Amino acid sequence: MLRFAHGFRLDGALGEGNVADTAMSPPGSSGSHSEVRTGRGLDPLVDDPLDTAVWRLRSRGCWKDAAELLTPRAADDASAALKRSVVLTERCMYTSTGWDAAEDALRAAEALALTDTERGATACERGYLAYASTLLGVRDRADEARTALGRAAALLSPGSPIRPLLDFRRGLISQHLAHNPTGALAAFQRAHAGAAAHGDPLLRSFTWRHLAAMAEADGDLPDARHGFAESLRIREELGYLVGIAPALAALADVEPDPDEATRLRTEAGRLVRLLGGVPVWLAEQLATPEATTDGQ
Repeated sequence: MLRFAHGFRLDGALGEGNVADTAMSPPGSSGSHSEVRTGRGLDPLVDDPLDTAVWRLRSRGCWKDAAELLTPRAADDASAALKRSVVLTERCMYTSTGWDAAEDALRAAEALALTDTERGATACERGYLAYASTLLGVRDRADEARTALGRAAALLSPGSPIRPLLDFRRGLISQHLAHNPTGALAAFQRAHAGAAAHGDPLLRSFTWRHLAAMAEADGDLPDARHGFAESLRIREELGYLVGIAPALAALADVEPDPDEATRLRTEAGRLVRLLGGVPVWLAEQLATPEATTDGQ
């Protein structure tokens, strides 16, 4: 298992979005940023050919291509600029590259944000990018992450569809930067319920995953298996290909049947190779024979 300074599991810490990531659900769902549209109020998310194309590229790890599709609209549209920032931040979490591009995209989104909702959404993304930089050892931006997420909390209304994503990311901070599992569990539970209420299946796959990881840490393997299996099911249904391999590897770690655990890890490795070594941290883990006995 790939571990860092504080001993936490990298894939469990990501939120892959990850990480991730989680801010932009597939077209047709009530995504977390469906209310962030320049010049318009709380429009429901509708199927848009551009959103569909971006989702298909993003879900297969083609973040650069997805960002390029959004670039023309992102020049003067706050929603598109935010989506572009989300895509490029997710690339950082899965590849540990592209930090400057993600920072530039986020600044552009911040410049276009005019309403409290838009400013709160971009603050939530800034907190997540700063968290990712800290987590992956690029630069310690823990204080920036906490401040940005606190600002997002002050700007977003209590019923905002972005609140569940914010709760999830605050849970990540509590668990992996503040080392407060009690606070993290409460935040993940709020995010889990909020994701269900707002119809955000992708975020719910992450909350299932993190609640399962906490159950595993407490020795509750049946609950852990259930949560990891639910996360995998949702990602398969959504076609979120980049998130399937980590879900398979996590489920393998709590699978009592050694043959089934081996099958799950083998499938995870096949998907990582198919995606060209993404996620990079899972590729490293699966390439280390002794890591397969410890898991992630």
